[in-house]
Amino acid sequence: MKNIFLVGLPSSGKTTLGKQLARHIRYRFVDTDVLIVKEQGMSINDIFAQKGEPYFREAEARILRAIRPDSKLIVATGGGIPYFHDNMAYIKENGISVFLDVSPEEIVARIQRHSSNDRPTYRKHDTQLLQNLQQKYHDRLPFYSQADFTLKGENLHIKQLIEVLQEVVME
Repeated sequence: MKNIFLVGLPSSGKTTLGKQLARHIRYRFVDTDVLIVKEQGMSINDIFAQKGEPYFREAEARILRAIRPDSKLIVATGGGIPYFHDNMAYIKENGISVFLDVSPEEIVARIQRHSSNDRPTYRKHDTQLLQNLQQKYHDRLPFYSQADFTLKGENLHIKQLIEVLQEVVME
């Protein structure tokens, strides 16, 4: 069975919905950020601070390509994965992709509600947070939009994801 890749901005619900979907359809769940932290032995914030974003983006691409095709996985990708290193083309060739299209305004609200500051390029007290997210959304939308399916809205629910994937996954 094909892997299912969830793409979208940070805090769009990839991990939350991905875990729920994996339980529902009996797939395993993996998060590329967690795999990178495990591989590197340091947090994403520390990777950015000590080794820089280009190093992190290379690690993302390597981790993505290490995921075996047809492994019955739900993969929550980092928000930037589709934008770098032809990763979106790789995702499309090796699985089913779903873009969780949540507005930058809602993402800001979620980041500000989140208790930790674990997003290296998005700080909840940053006065430019909304503008930065709007720019990232604008820049990445051409890549996110290549996904096989798009779920748009502020309160995405597992039922919507299952409905979208029903024909593909429940063959």
